[in-house]
Amino acid sequence: MAHPTQHPHVVVHPPALDGSRRVTAGEETLGIATHGDDVSEILRLADLYVTDVAASDFIEWQGGGPDDWPGLTEHHEEGHGGQQGVQNGT
Repeated sequence: MAHPTQHPHVVVHPPALDGSRRVTAGEETLGIATHGDDVSEILRLADLYVTDVAASDFIEWQGGGPDDWPGLTEHHEEGHGGQQGVQNGT
């Protein structure tokens, strides 16, 4: 019988003043996200493949859920979001 893939406990921290959110796994900062798609990309870069970050059991959303990105909505509507917003934490 195959064992389920073990994932670390991932935390998407409360939004900073600019609306960005730090993404950590344990004590390690994986990156800074400016949109939900960034969280998926940060996890992919850390070899943690998640198809639905909003429904994942191992992601803890603090200070708001996957749709809470205050202060950044206007930037994404102008086309400045997505992968361009990902900053690697290492």
